[in-house]
Amino acid sequence: MNVLVVGSGGREHAIAASVAKSAKADKIYCAPGNAGIGQIAECVPIGAMEFEKLVAFAKEKAIDFVIVGMDDPLVGGLVDAMEAEGIRTFGPRKNAAILEGSKAFSKDLMKKYKIPTAAYENFDSAEAAKTYLQEKADFPIVLKADGLALGKGVLICNTLEEALAGVDTIMKDKKFGDAGNRMVIEEFMTGREVSVLSFVDGKTIRIMTSAQDHKRAQDGDQGLNTGGMGTFSPSPFYTEEVDAFCHQYIYQATVDAMAAEGRPFKGVIFFGLMLTPKGPRVLEYNARFGDPEAQVVLPRMKNDILEVMEACVDGTLDQIDLQFEDNAAVCVVLASDGYPVSYEKGFVIEGLDKFDGAEGYYCFHAGTKRTEKGIVTNGGRVLGVTAKGNNLKEARANAYAATEWVSFANKYMRHDIGKAIDEA
Repeated sequence: MNVLVVGSGGREHAIAASVAKSAKADKIYCAPGNAGIGQIAECVPIGAMEFEKLVAFAKEKAIDFVIVGMDDPLVGGLVDAMEAEGIRTFGPRKNAAILEGSKAFSKDLMKKYKIPTAAYENFDSAEAAKTYLQEKADFPIVLKADGLALGKGVLICNTLEEALAGVDTIMKDKKFGDAGNRMVIEEFMTGREVSVLSFVDGKTIRIMTSAQDHKRAQDGDQGLNTGGMGTFSPSPFYTEEVDAFCHQYIYQATVDAMAAEGRPFKGVIFFGLMLTPKGPRVLEYNARFGDPEAQVVLPRMKNDILEVMEACVDGTLDQIDLQFEDNAAVCVVLASDGYPVSYEKGFVIEGLDKFDGAEGYYCFHAGTKRTEKGIVTNGGRVLGVTAKGNNLKEARANAYAATEWVSFANKYMRHDIGKAIDEA
């Protein structure tokens, strides 16, 4: 098969690396890709939102299968555009990708179908939101921009003053752009966060191994929210009891709800869960692999990824026995100092060759590009250094050791990724 992966980050590198192991993969392309993906696929300079160019390229190169990695093109309808030309594509159609594209939609869906989540209200105006906060809210409270905001459109406010300022940040100052045209105000939940990825074919769901992300920029979960500074898999807090509850009340219920709404979901549903004292609750849905979650989940998957993805497209996922290795993986993100606010780019990265042939070690590129000087930094999150181990502590030690293999001028990372493992 000729395969096209759409995207340019660490998630897409992890996907491309899995595709490269598939017996079904012949030629792999990636649009636009990055320097790391370019070592296993042919990168083409087409942006993820350039639908007409992507469709034309897929037809020109006789692409058999397209994998859309990113949220923006999914919510924008790239799958629909490809399918309209008869090109088999992995990912939800536009009317199903709204599960991630609108937090208001997903909250209303959960309320309608009694899927456990935080209590909430939706608002179309800043004034109405502020009135609600002044008259009815308990603190702390959570404010969410309705649309896509690169994983950053969430504010946790401890006081009324903070919350009122937060409404202005989202709806008036438009810090998150048009994502803030509507907003959700929801109750603040306490507990452990767990990420659970799943494959879905419209009616059947297969759960992948669990993971846990670290969103804050600095050690001790301090600093601003980022796209993710590291992950570990599996989560020791995702017990058999939690799994059983989620299968009964969350996973299949979500798939059935989308089908009942005339929005059958095919692709990956990412369940962001909060394990509260009252039981698991859905924090959020994503309509694609998490990043960096994909960088610890996919290296542990035993199945041929193209076989699983084809089953999702064809509606035959019930025939797939999804299996993962009985081990662990930890990913530490190497970022540009100053991320997520401001940072310099263009620094040469040294030591990438040390990962060549290193069994159980991976270096997934996120913000890199190839130049005459070599591979240089080209983003806030630069690399995801992932290592496997027999258990989480071993995987964590291996991952942090491997972060020393590479260097660049403004290299920055958290030093406590997976520290919660010690408390499990």
